[in-house]
Amino acid sequence: MCLAVPARVISKEGAFAVVDMMGFQSTVYIDLIEGAAIGEYVLIHAGCAIERIDEEAFDYYSTLCKELAEG
Repeated sequence: MCLAVPARVISKEGAFAVVDMMGFQSTVYIDLIEGAAIGEYVLIHAGCAIERIDEEAFDYYSTLCKELAEG
C-alpha cells in the first residue's frame, strides 16, 4: 500500500522545497508539480511532491492521517 502525506510548501529553491507535514519540516523534490508555489498544499510520497491539493482536501487528509496515527 502507498501513502501520501499532505503538506504545505514553506520555501523553494530550484527543484526542491521545504514543506510542513503535520508540524514536521522536510525537504522534498517538487519539480513533478509544474509551477508549485510557496503556501500551496501538496501530497508527498517517497520524498516527492506528487499532486497539488486545495485547502479542503488538505484539511481532510490531515485529519485522516492524525486519526490513523492515533490508532
